[in-house]
Amino acid sequence: MRNLITIMALLGILAISPVSRAQNFIEGFEDVPMMPGMDVDSDTAIAFDTPAGRIVEAYAAGKVSAAAVQTFYEETLPQLGWARVGVLDFQREGEALALELIEKDGTITVRFRLAPTPK
Repeated sequence: MRNLITIMALLGILAISPVSRAQNFIEGFEDVPMMPGMDVDSDTAIAFDTPAGRIVEAYAAGKVSAAAVQTFYEETLPQLGWARVGVLDFQREGEALALELIEKDGTITVRFRLAPTPK
């Protein structure tokens, strides 16, 4: 019975976590979720492989606050194995993920850039 209660509690936590609130993932990033309220600009996405690893860049925009975006990714990405190494900079398994927030006319655009971790 105690195990059942523990499992139910964990499922409840996952149900309200930022990862579960993410509706989908950003194409090319496999497990970088899209924050609800934002849409990817698929015309600006690039992805290619280099001898050192893959490089991926994408943009997403929405009528959300910069603080909400920062909080969402600071809470969500560590749940997916990304270690925070800066304000919106993360690392995992030889890759560096940088998020840049650009605000214009009440819209926040996020630039997602994935590159091999410098050695």
